[in-house]
Amino acid sequence: MRNKITIIGAGNVGATAAHWAATRGLGDVVLLDVVEGVPQGKALDLLQSGPVDGFSYSVKGSNDYKDSADSDVVIITAGLARKPGMSRDDLLAKNVAIVKSCAEEAVKHSPDCVLIVVTNPIDAMVYTAFKVSGLPENRVVGMAGVLDSARYRTFLAETLGVSPKDVNAMVMGIHGDNMLPLVRLANVAGVPVTDLLSEDELDKIVFRTQKGGMEIVNHLKTGSAYYTPGLAAIEMAEAILHDSKRVLPCAAYLKGEFGISGCFLGVPVVLGENGVERIVEFALTALEKEALLESETAVRKQMEETGL
Repeated sequence: MRNKITIIGAGNVGATAAHWAATRGLGDVVLLDVVEGVPQGKALDLLQSGPVDGFSYSVKGSNDYKDSADSDVVIITAGLARKPGMSRDDLLAKNVAIVKSCAEEAVKHSPDCVLIVVTNPIDAMVYTAFKVSGLPENRVVGMAGVLDSARYRTFLAETLGVSPKDVNAMVMGIHGDNMLPLVRLANVAGVPVTDLLSEDELDKIVFRTQKGGMEIVNHLKTGSAYYTPGLAAIEMAEAILHDSKRVLPCAAYLKGEFGISGCFLGVPVVLGENGVERIVEFALTALEKEALLESETAVRKQMEETGL
């Protein structure tokens, strides 16, 4: 039986995610949006690339959640995007209402799906989707760490003059200024980056990673990143649909791991057919623990502001 992926929100991130899903051959794609004509037009355009790219799955645009029925994975990208001068937190109030509606409708038609939340601020939005969907915590997960880690790896590779494929690095914590790019564990083909770069160089890369989203927003002026966020969500969906047990940093519900309970936070997880199959816990240094607790404090403030 063919897999089915629904992407809610036909803006830049959603349409790009649909493109990645189709070209990777993950299954039939439904692109859903409240604006009439937009998902239909973008889906038709993407469908017509099938003969050129070689994929044979269907791509359908819709304004009706009935067309999303029986999806295996639902990706929520709907919401307002950042503009210059805005923080992710500035989006919270309006995006809570949007994500709440999306999650409720999605689960009504696909009660067995895994929900991947991309809307900002991600940690608060995945909490919102969890609270209103009624799904178990393992089937609600936020996209953040895959994106942030990709940026981190890119900046390390650029500085070192190596292929980003050979850079292994991970970002934990909140998807925001308090995120934790782990320097201690970053390496190039097994060689620690601390042996290759100075402390000052690494500090600059960490700072640029933490501000990576705003750097793009400041360039674009009228929107935020979409190529890598879209692909990051699809990498997670692929791990779930293929049950490949990928270890990826995602916003997952913590129940005592890393000394934190009752909130979603970016941590390494094993992704498979059941969603988050387990959290990969490891020992942190005192400074890393302190940074992760700062992320927790920021996320709990966002959780309170959701009113859920």
